[in-house]
Amino acid sequence: MTDPIADLLTRIRNAIMAGHTSVILPSSEIKLSIVKILKEQRFIRDYDLARDQDGRRRIRLQLAYDQQRNSTITNLKRISKPGLRIYVKKKDIPRPMGGLGMTILSTSQGVMTGRQAWRSGLGGELLCQVW
Repeated sequence: MTDPIADLLTRIRNAIMAGHTSVILPSSEIKLSIVKILKEQRFIRDYDLARDQDGRRRIRLQLAYDQQRNSTITNLKRISKPGLRIYVKKKDIPRPMGGLGMTILSTSQGVMTGRQAWRSGLGGELLCQVW
């Protein structure tokens, strides 16, 4: 797999389109950081770590839906890719959907939302946008 973050976003996107309540995906530190942010921002209901029969770690996401069975996640977009990394300064952090969405960055202080990075005065690599 050349881009594990794109795989994470695609699995979530596919599960939402299929109407699933949960999705299981391979675990890594960067994926776990992104999932924690999605839970903090209430884009997903919950997550937990498990091991499969081979002993590999897996993340199980519980997707969040509203009363009308619409997902809280409208769109997931990968920005920086392995072939083209996108870095921004504090003043250039994008605000998707006029501030209704969220940008996730990888900074020197760890993975955080665009708003947290802006408040901390940090720039970094744009990983993805969620709205």
